[in-house]
Amino acid sequence: MLRRALRLGVGRCPLGRGLGTRRGGSTLDWDGKVSDIKKKIQSVLPGGAWNPLYDTSHLPPEHSDVVIVGGGVLGLSVAYWLKRLEKRRGAIQVLVVDRDYTYSQASTVLSVGGIRQQFSLPENIQLSLFSVDFLRNINEGAKVCLMSPEQLRNKFPWINTEGVALASYGLENEGWFDPWCLLQGLRRKVQSMGVRFCHGEVTRFISSSDRMETASGEEVTLKRIHEVHVKMDRSLEYQPVECAIVINAAGAWSGQIAELAGIGKGPPGTLQGTKLPVEPRKRYVYLWHCPQGPGLETPFVTDTSGTYFRREGLGNNYLGGCSPTEEEEPDPGNLEVDHDFFQDKVWPHLAQRVPAFESLKVRSAWAGYYDYNTFDQNGVVGPHPLVVNMYFATGFSGHGLQQAPAVGRAVAEMVLEGHFQTINLNPFLFSRFYLGEKVEERNII
Repeated sequence: MLRRALRLGVGRCPLGRGLGTRRGGSTLDWDGKVSDIKKKIQSVLPGGAWNPLYDTSHLPPEHSDVVIVGGGVLGLSVAYWLKRLEKRRGAIQVLVVDRDYTYSQASTVLSVGGIRQQFSLPENIQLSLFSVDFLRNINEGAKVCLMSPEQLRNKFPWINTEGVALASYGLENEGWFDPWCLLQGLRRKVQSMGVRFCHGEVTRFISSSDRMETASGEEVTLKRIHEVHVKMDRSLEYQPVECAIVINAAGAWSGQIAELAGIGKGPPGTLQGTKLPVEPRKRYVYLWHCPQGPGLETPFVTDTSGTYFRREGLGNNYLGGCSPTEEEEPDPGNLEVDHDFFQDKVWPHLAQRVPAFESLKVRSAWAGYYDYNTFDQNGVVGPHPLVVNMYFATGFSGHGLQQAPAVGRAVAEMVLEGHFQTINLNPFLFSRFYLGEKVEERNII
């Protein structure tokens, strides 16, 4: 019975139908109380004005309807859609908490910025199509054509078709964009919509528990988070924030945030003992120059070996790389670049597929993190079945940036309405980890 309930999704009261962050009171009640307190203090202070003793603008609010852990593109997208879909302007208070205010190690800005629609799962295709329409305002449609080796050579004479039986070429809705510009633009947008930001680290969740017996006699413990502790940057102090909903969009560190909420802490083989299988994986991006390389018509190319590249600007520069094998996974404890990896694992495939790349010269390189889902390399979207007010937007293993607009809307729909509306993402629910139901994506780069 429990397994059947998990497949159908856990019924829950949508946030939009009963908004209240504090136990026993609504947001409006709390705002009124704060106003009364201010008036009373004002009446006993000289000058008759409300003058705080010190600046608290850098601190998070004492309460927020929704706390989003992670200020990358997925977290910002959820914030955008929560405010966009709210029934009444200003009805939902949203706080975004991120520990890296410079975004120096953010997966979003360290990515290649590619967007593609050629996936093996229909849900991933739909996510990318929605996001392309959102980002570029172009017509919807997964338009690709299959090309024989001869057709491929005729269109792109610079490519070596040895070993290629068939090529898939995207006619539209694919390419790349500047991740930094997207992130900054989205942040400015959500700030204008009333979303608040805090630079700090979530260190603890305060929750209450209730035991429930299912129809089959199984006993489970349901948890609800009431308070998030945010440790301020360069400080030992923390600020408690009371909340109704927590969104785990912490990317490569979302597994750690889930553990803070007690997820995966139960006996092995049980739902309570099922962890969020998302961990940081380090990936390298290399920039090289090649005067005789492919021209301006070059698409985003993914080789059969998993090696990929695209042009960068107009000066015959290119960005690319490839993912290591499980045996070659580098230490994710730092963002140092292994230049030998390019020479040994990337360059041979590039030169084999594009002979002009024999003479390339690497100019720079950097490393970033994938929020890698070790279970099936696909995203985790929607609520946790036992921590009933924690929702996920994570685990996309390298394709989260390009699908963020659609994922953000999906999470907002689940929070506000209790179910997915635009795209059915039930296969991406957390419960699949306990049920052992993989939805593997074969086109991961």
